[in-house]
Amino acid sequence: MRPLTLWRYEARRAGWAALLGPPIAVALGVSAALANPRPGDATTARILLGALEMAVPLAAGVACASLVGRDPAVELQLAAPTPYRVTLLRRMVVTLGWAAVVAGLTAAVLIATGWWARWPANHGPFAGQLTWVAPTAGLGAVGFAAGAVFRGPAAAGALVTTLWTIQQFFGDLAQRHLPGRLLYLFATTRGAVPGDWTENRLALLGAAAALVALALVVLARSERLIGEEDE
Repeated sequence: MRPLTLWRYEARRAGWAALLGPPIAVALGVSAALANPRPGDATTARILLGALEMAVPLAAGVACASLVGRDPAVELQLAAPTPYRVTLLRRMVVTLGWAAVVAGLTAAVLIATGWWARWPANHGPFAGQLTWVAPTAGLGAVGFAAGAVFRGPAAAGALVTTLWTIQQFFGDLAQRHLPGRLLYLFATTRGAVPGDWTENRLALLGAAAALVALALVVLARSERLIGEEDE
């Protein structure tokens, strides 16, 4: 199979949630910004950056959580020359890659129009891209690892949305201790302890790498996947 054909196929297998989730997330964020009664102030900029830091990562996380368990005949995948975990990893790359394209283009528009700079804690146009890169990678890895462990999208998606919701409503509590501050998803738009932002972003990326590695180890046990199909 040619590389372009292969990646197009993996994009289709990733599902509509992976393709439509990030654009819809950005559209909802822009709609919320337009509904702000005080257009042009820092609050509007915060809402727009919040679409990148909050909405896009949630969409990517739920999409990654749905990757394991989508194939109707897992035995055929396990018998293929390419290990099934490599196939799932490709689909995760497609899912997160598409989210990155949508978020990157949105960030470029915000920078070009000046909205990026209107939020005081924007961290610049370059390092500031970690605003969406780190939480998107983090929640995407949580969804992928949860799908591997739970062997299905329902429980994995529930874990992603629960984690996202807890951090939304208990952000102040999470930032009282160092581990919570380092793994807080919304440090750009919801605030971070001064000096912790860079460490927070790097910790999220490190946690994402560890979770993906865990998922690949779990997915190497083919009997788990076959057992799920037989249930």
